Amino acid sequence: MISLRPMSRLPFELLLALRYLRPKRTFVSVITLISVLGVTLGVAVLIIVISVMSGFDRQLRDKILGFSPHLRVAEPKRTMNGYQATMRLISSNQNVRAVAPYVLAQVLVETQPESGQSQVGAPWMRGIDPKLEINVSTLATNIREGKFDVRDRGILVGTEFAHNMELAVGDRLLIYSPRELNKLRHSQNKERQEAVLPDEYEVRGIFDVGYYEYNAGFIVTSLADAQELYVLGDSVQGLEVNLKDPYQAPLVQRQLRKLLGPKFIVTSWMEENASILGALIVEKNVMFYLLFFIMIVAALCILSALITFVVQKTREIGMLKALGATDLQVAGLFLSQSGFVGSVGVVAGFGLGMLALSYRNEFLHFMNRMTGFELFPASIYGFSELPALIVPRDILLICGSALVICVVGGVIPAWRAGRLLPVAALRYE
Repeated sequence: MISLRPMSRLPFELLLALRYLRPKRTFVSVITLISVLGVTLGVAVLIIVISVMSGFDRQLRDKILGFSPHLRVAEPKRTMNGYQATMRLISSNQNVRAVAPYVLAQVLVETQPESGQSQVGAPWMRGIDPKLEINVSTLATNIREGKFDVRDRGILVGTEFAHNMELAVGDRLLIYSPRELNKLRHSQNKERQEAVLPDEYEVRGIFDVGYYEYNAGFIVTSLADAQELYVLGDSVQGLEVNLKDPYQAPLVQRQLRKLLGPKFIVTSWMEENASILGALIVEKNVMFYLLFFIMIVAALCILSALITFVVQKTREIGMLKALGATDLQVAGLFLSQSGFVGSVGVVAGFGLGMLALSYRNEFLHFMNRMTGFELFPASIYGFSELPALIVPRDILLICGSALVICVVGGVIPAWRAGRLLPVAALRYE
């Protein structure tokens, strides 16, 4: 039997596969090129989309954890009296970093401009203890204008809220609590109406925590002013708990529920934001499955090209079989072709995806200028820049699955070529 092993160290199947893949002006070469481009685009688009979705998820979590507590402890349908003892009890947990009291309620505010018409809004007011707030949030380090000062009816407002209400540091706000609004409504039903004067606050600082919803919908004042506004006395609405590891929130939540008893309710940041965090995870998975069809189309192109190639090379296959090539060797020839096409497409797609991620924001700004409108509005997505997070596990899954689907695309023509009989292959040539 004549040996088919050449002098090269490479198997002859791979050598023939590489030789047949040399660019030629044939229909098969065009289909092969389209297959490579399809794999390239599929891998690149998947890497870009999945990395951007991962970036959304990470940045959203960071912004939420920077402004909101990891755990909230409150008494259902009532305010919390004697909260200092509860704070000491919670601080005894080894996973707890800091605890602070808070008051959180919605208020009606009215601006006092020197000229023009006043603006009216209904933000959430958060009453804090400035000394303790430094340990439970990043609010103090995100003051963009003014200073972190809420003493004597000082107030902090978000950048978007300040922009919408045309506020600057030093301006004054009138704040109406529900109690004052009820007095105003009742006084209208009386023959002799009483004047209800709202509390006046001064804007001391403008913060930017990086999340549109917080910047547009929250104002911050001192705990004492919030207690006075809502007539809470020395009580608070709950306690904010900051953990050493925020992802240990479910574990610490169970521990605190057991420690504090049924009198208190303990909610985690994951529960408070479950809808948006869950939506991001579902959207990421759905995008992966939908965009993976690009890879399936590329695999079908590979299948079509190899079937045509097998028909064209029937005589050569018969000669190889007559010279002693086994069915597995002939099948390996065509599987090598599909594997090579897939490998080139995966490598090119990986490079294209990494390049696109590196210049994603430059491209976004360019498209904004070209189209004339904002393609990535902060008011909808909550971020001013396009985030991205490259997760090695996701990249490996994308590239690996793309390569596997390309190789699978060559299985049918490879099996068909390996099953050809030498006599039958040469008879009709």
